[in-house]
Amino acid sequence: MADRKNENNAIAEPQKSIVDFAPLKKPKKNSYAIACAVLASMTSVLLGYDFGVISGAILYIKDDLKITDVEVEILVGILNLYCLIGSFAAGRTSDWIGRRYTIVVAQAIFFAGAILMGFATSYAFLMVGRFVAGIAVGYGLMIAPVYTAEVSPTSSRGFLTSFTEVFINGGILLGYVSNYAFSKLPTHLGWRMMLGAGAIPAIIIGLLALGMPESPRWLVMRGRLGDAKRVLDKISDSKEEAEIRLADIKRVAGISEDCTDNVVPVPKQSDGKYVWKDLILHPTPSVRHALIAAVGIHFFQQLSGIDSVVLYSPRIFEKAGITSTNDKLLATVAVGFSKTMFILVATFLLDKIGRRPLLLSSITGMILSLATLGIGLTIIEKSDQKLMWAVASCIAMVLAYVSFFSIGVGPVTWVYSSEILPLRLRAQGVSIAVAVSRLTSAVISMTFLSLGKWITTGGAFFLYTSFAIVSCFFFYFMLPETQDRTLEDMEGLFGNFGWKLSKLMKKKQNEEAAM
Repeated sequence: MADRKNENNAIAEPQKSIVDFAPLKKPKKNSYAIACAVLASMTSVLLGYDFGVISGAILYIKDDLKITDVEVEILVGILNLYCLIGSFAAGRTSDWIGRRYTIVVAQAIFFAGAILMGFATSYAFLMVGRFVAGIAVGYGLMIAPVYTAEVSPTSSRGFLTSFTEVFINGGILLGYVSNYAFSKLPTHLGWRMMLGAGAIPAIIIGLLALGMPESPRWLVMRGRLGDAKRVLDKISDSKEEAEIRLADIKRVAGISEDCTDNVVPVPKQSDGKYVWKDLILHPTPSVRHALIAAVGIHFFQQLSGIDSVVLYSPRIFEKAGITSTNDKLLATVAVGFSKTMFILVATFLLDKIGRRPLLLSSITGMILSLATLGIGLTIIEKSDQKLMWAVASCIAMVLAYVSFFSIGVGPVTWVYSSEILPLRLRAQGVSIAVAVSRLTSAVISMTFLSLGKWITTGGAFFLYTSFAIVSCFFFYFMLPETQDRTLEDMEGLFGNFGWKLSKLMKKKQNEEAAM
């Protein structure tokens, strides 16, 4: 009887086909979410264009307005200090009027700044234009990664959030091309056209932003659950994912997950009144670790000297032995092209191999490139004759440096900092990180020419090499991997500052115990 029972069970059991063992197909990338991320990230074109265009325009501004090297450093680097105002204001503004309209505000301010710079008749007038444009850039840099992270599906968040860096690089390339295109005009007209042309993308991006949906996380924070659900249905990979994301957001915002009303009262703690207290004064261990990680990755990104290379490429190539203005501008176009190409490669790797592998391999390549560039420039400065191999080496190392930066440190910084902070603290936390980024960039860019005089240009790059080495240690020990984690699930990763060291010690103890 037992044999017959087993036989019947065997007959009743359905036969599995090869289809049952086939791997599940990954959901296709949501085209609507991609479109939203692209439009939001285009805001960062403002910073890229300004950085790219000023590097060439300054050659003509110096001749036309008769300004000194110190005034050049201030004019070039001061925009980063003005960004501080914009980035801090953007955090509160985006919580007040929403992420989408904050993007529109950024475009309107930059349009005004570009017009002022284009019509500047003096150094002081030009500085006013830089002030207005700087506020706009601060707004754009803060809001673009926050909005993109909040509308992106978990499966492609790294890919989409990295668009911020893609468009920064695209803006830099556009600025370099603008320099070359307008360089044939009379000196007094050429640099004004270079700077004023930035008003055109500001108009286009501002109009396109009006058609974007609002961030579902911001909508939940305002109690607009019905609107948030409709947006999530559009930007998620599936209906199930949309429901899970909405439940997670409601839980973090302090709203009952069982609530199905379209509009609900917002709990007092989700209003933002105590945000700075919870973020700075009395943070939990996980929030403190996440904030240090977000601020630290921005700080070390700029400390390696990337903005000195972007802003002073013509000067660096001049020190390397290129004397023709036309050749220097063409070489800067090559820099912009290299940065853009490698950042495009990075966007497809972030969600496949993770943040940490890209970050650590990138900073290692940057260290080697900076050290070799410093050696090459030092040899050229000490030599009495033109050494073509050294010139070629310096050009190659500049291109290698910006390429290594764009494959990891550049895009990972924006992705990482925008995804690790809790929802209620995210806007203000990212604004702090962006402010630190711009402050560090200001110091680096406003001291490069002076450093060249004090310790030589080669010496400046040796200094940046030492900073990059310190950065490598920070990245290795302080930044856990966030790949495939939802935004609401990040808190469990942070809180243990020595997480990497503890992991290594535990591994060693296990090995000793096994012996």
